[in-house]
Amino acid sequence: MKKYLYDYIGEIDSLLNNNKSKINDDVISNHLTKISFFQHERLIHLLVTLFYALLLIIFMALGTLSFMFYFISLIISIFLIFYIIHYFRLENGVQYLYKQYDLLLNKKS
Repeated sequence: MKKYLYDYIGEIDSLLNNNKSKINDDVISNHLTKISFFQHERLIHLLVTLFYALLLIIFMALGTLSFMFYFISLIISIFLIFYIIHYFRLENGVQYLYKQYDLLLNKKS
C-alpha cells in the first residue's frame, strides 16, 4: 500500500509541476476518489493498530500470572511498532493528498 500511495503522489506531483498539463474536473474527481480509498485504508489500519495495542495491554496484564505472557507481549509489541510506523506513513501520505487537492483546484484550467 505504501508503494501504491507514494507512486500516486508522484504522479500528481509531476502533473502539478508540468506547466503543459491540463488539470480538469476528471483529474480532480479521480483524485477525490483516490483520497476516499486511502482514507478507508487509513481507517482499517487505525483499527488494526488499536487492536494490537489492546492485545498488548491484555497480555502485559496477564504477564502477572505467568512469565510466558511477557514473551507474547514482546512479539505483539514488535508488530505494534511496525504497524505504528506504517500508519504514520499512511496518515502523512493522505494529508499530503489533501494539499495536492488544494493545489489541483488552484491550478484548474
